[in-house]
Amino acid sequence: MQVLDYDALAAAPLATAPFPHLLVPDFVPAAALAAVVADLPPIAKGGSFPPGSLTLGPAARALMGEMEGPRLRAAIAARLDLDLSGAPTMVTLRGRTGPRDGRIHCDSVAKLVTVLLYLNQATDAWAAHDGCLRLLRGPDDLEDFAVEVPPVNGTLLVFANGPTTWHGHKTFVGPRYSLQLNYMTTDAKARSELRRHRISAFVKRLTRAA
Repeated sequence: MQVLDYDALAAAPLATAPFPHLLVPDFVPAAALAAVVADLPPIAKGGSFPPGSLTLGPAARALMGEMEGPRLRAAIAARLDLDLSGAPTMVTLRGRTGPRDGRIHCDSVAKLVTVLLYLNQATDAWAAHDGCLRLLRGPDDLEDFAVEVPPVNGTLLVFANGPTTWHGHKTFVGPRYSLQLNYMTTDAKARSELRRHRISAFVKRLTRAA
């Protein structure tokens, strides 16, 4: 089964507004997405979880491996015209958002590139636009957006981080699965973030085993 649609990534236009980004609907084809969704564990808490701290089925594990693989790295580097050959990766999975999530922000400067993959089936729950990520023209107004991304159907969003890559979403409380992959810098701040997530994974494994 094809896990990721690399041809769609290669063909997607590099949009420029409100900042350069790639948006690829159905990057996980429907059959593969259904298998992945069935293999995701229920996540009752908010926050980001390293995949190693969760019990994933085989289809979900295959997706995680593909996302960190060399083919996707090379494809993203080519589309963004970046050298990502030595960039460490950091992968986290979210399964739920709460009332404090979605506030306007730019990602950490330790993250060269942010890759978001949405693993929810399309339902009426997203029709009100709650929980749909917005790419914003500035830091002050969630309604001042150029692009809105429903978090469904294996949609992929990729952008290089910068001081004006503002994004956020309207409040959504409930299940909302998203996989975040970051290509990191190699400086001290990036190493600190990677270390924090490794410690978090270890603590969560201990908690699960207790």
